[in-house]
Amino acid sequence: MTEEMKNVTPETAEAPEHVETMEDYKEELEASFKRVKEGDILTGTVAGVTEDQVLVDLKYYAGGVINKENINGDPDFQLQAEIHPGDEITATVISTDDGEGNIELSMKEANENMLWDKFAEMLADRTIVNVKIAEIVKGVAEGCVQSGCALIGGETAEHPGVMPEDDYDLAGFTVGIVDKDKIIDGSKMQAGDVLVGVASSGVHSNGFSLVRKVFGLNKEKLETYYEELGCTLGEALLTPTRLYVKPALAAIEAADVKAISHITGGGFYENIPRMLKDNTVAVVQKDSYTVPPIFDLMAKKGNIDEQMMYNTFNMGIGMVLAVDPEDVDAAMKAIRSTGDTPYVIGHIENGEKGVQLC
Repeated sequence: MTEEMKNVTPETAEAPEHVETMEDYKEELEASFKRVKEGDILTGTVAGVTEDQVLVDLKYYAGGVINKENINGDPDFQLQAEIHPGDEITATVISTDDGEGNIELSMKEANENMLWDKFAEMLADRTIVNVKIAEIVKGVAEGCVQSGCALIGGETAEHPGVMPEDDYDLAGFTVGIVDKDKIIDGSKMQAGDVLVGVASSGVHSNGFSLVRKVFGLNKEKLETYYEELGCTLGEALLTPTRLYVKPALAAIEAADVKAISHITGGGFYENIPRMLKDNTVAVVQKDSYTVPPIFDLMAKKGNIDEQMMYNTFNMGIGMVLAVDPEDVDAAMKAIRSTGDTPYVIGHIENGEKGVQLC
């Protein structure tokens, strides 16, 4: 901290230009000391930057100091390259005295607090805040990047009294086009075709009615760490859904893909038959890939039988492609090239239309 900013008290301070008399300033400064408390968010000007601290002029408050770990947890983060004297800075009070007469601050905590305050304010007033909309659009835009498509429109609407005060609803859809001679509808499928499954990232966004029933979700349970998951329950359930546009297109380009099924709500039993033609059955080998631990945990916790699990969740496979046997290697290579993980999970046989797990 600079010498001018150290150990500021009502007795040693000099009145700044914005205060008419020294007496007024002493009263203002004394009142400031009394009202500053942990958790307050203060704004000041950067007075100096060292390798491990930022010194902040808090005007008529005591001087402020922010240690590097309270700005950015990255050990390679360079304070002097990112923050400069004269910058305005906002931070949370984590201690009213760091032992040297300075207020200790945290920028990380301030950012979290301000974001939550904005969100709470939006929900309380039922008013759409531009910052929140920007975050939502950012997420949608990331999905578009992952899918190689464009965000071309959208609108918002408020419906007070329709939903609980703390809720909001987000819906969207995509539109595509395909040449008629390139339509994949399963009509060319035949016995002997190979089923290639593409790994999911977890539960995705389906089956959450059963998830809530199994775990009785609340904050404490969502923050419970499970060794088998390697993370908390909440982190596992909220793992972003894997998108399959790029691996599907890559496989179609490289191989003779006869049919495709997206494994969403309804699991294997309801989704795979949608790609089958009459008198064909999909035979799936359950041990042909590793089922993610979140599904085993749910089955155990909820005492859910296998039929129900495969009729509700994706069970670790988010997309299934029926491929000509001669093109399996090419399809697998193409899917891997997009960063996805493929498995040979079964084959097509003649028989009553449906799915057989074995």
